[in-house]
Amino acid sequence: MSWSNWSGSVSAAAPVLRPRDEAELGAAVRDAASVRATGAGHSFMPLCASDGLIVSLEDLAGTMTIAPDRKTARIPAGWSIKRLTAALAVEGLALANQGDVNPQSLAGAMATATHGTGRDLGNLATFARGFRLIGVDGEAKWCDAGTNPELFEAQRLSLGLFGIATEIICDVVPAYYLAERVEKMRWEEARERFDELTAAHRHAEFWFFPHANDVILKTLSLIEPCEAPPRTSDIDETPFRRVLGIGAKLPFLIPALQRMMMKTGFDGDRRGPAHAIFPSDRTIRFEEMEYEMPQAVGIETLTAVVDWIRKKRLPVSFPFEYRTVAADDIWMSPMNNGPVAAISMHQYARMPWQGLFADAEAIFRDHGGRPHWAKRHTLSRADVDALYPMAEQYRTVRRAADPGGKFLNTHMAELFS
Repeated sequence: MSWSNWSGSVSAAAPVLRPRDEAELGAAVRDAASVRATGAGHSFMPLCASDGLIVSLEDLAGTMTIAPDRKTARIPAGWSIKRLTAALAVEGLALANQGDVNPQSLAGAMATATHGTGRDLGNLATFARGFRLIGVDGEAKWCDAGTNPELFEAQRLSLGLFGIATEIICDVVPAYYLAERVEKMRWEEARERFDELTAAHRHAEFWFFPHANDVILKTLSLIEPCEAPPRTSDIDETPFRRVLGIGAKLPFLIPALQRMMMKTGFDGDRRGPAHAIFPSDRTIRFEEMEYEMPQAVGIETLTAVVDWIRKKRLPVSFPFEYRTVAADDIWMSPMNNGPVAAISMHQYARMPWQGLFADAEAIFRDHGGRPHWAKRHTLSRADVDALYPMAEQYRTVRRAADPGGKFLNTHMAELFS
């Protein structure tokens, strides 16, 4: 009778239904006063929290169907990225991109514009070509570019507002293989060379402890077919876990601990099928805020945030993550105004984060950033309208699909009622 997200910072005292089939799901939605869907709970915002019914599609029956041209697949929406990419690999197929963890549901990842990294690769919502939705009356409806096109455009990044997706037609590509390289690089060099690195590799990103002088650079490049690697993660979390434990008790030591930790080696390589190389083990709990910056000011913004942290010797215990994502045309996508640099700011779950994130958010906003919908932010309704020209059209479609607000919760109602 309760639900909480992955980090433990969002919870709800509400029943969680795991329907076995669409008929059970439809009846529950029809009879409920309010409904929110949940996947793996990797949102740090209260997207899934509800005082009504929470629905997980993890146990919903369904099978994947590959289109005859092998360019799309019809996929159960509640499947995790892990389950999906393993099933695609058996068929000699893959997603064009994915993030560095894979427990999220496909529907949840698309609903929030979850992304990986790659200068020419969009977020996962850009892969969607059609949705089967259970509406407020419990009945199924289809939408794509030709059928209910306005509903489809809104549903591409839905935030769970238009119904519960049970099936998604998704772009797929032939299976491919990647070589992963992890190495240290001086912050000054990474700052100067990052455009060059993103052009030279299919994927390039780095992690940056704000009190250290080096970054941990990761690149992924296409290679010939090979076996999956024995190691399931890019970096061993053990020494980092020890440092976090010390820093939580003695925050004033965090700058010195980060510089000491970065003196150790981080070099490493993995090679294998893309679906085995993209994800890594991420077991340390944290809170996260991510802002999508105009790519032209990404490095400048990160520099400003890090300089602020250093000047005040703030106990930011986790590294920043810096990635690139291609532009798209999705109404409520943070990437719909051009390519972005995604800057993720984390804090250890056992340490205070609210004040740090609030002050950092002001810097991100001053540089023209938009937040990731599933990561910590403080957008108001007026902010949404200022950042997204299609916001009111999005609300119009929501009101038509759900006039009684069944799929709203408190957080969503503040922005989109």
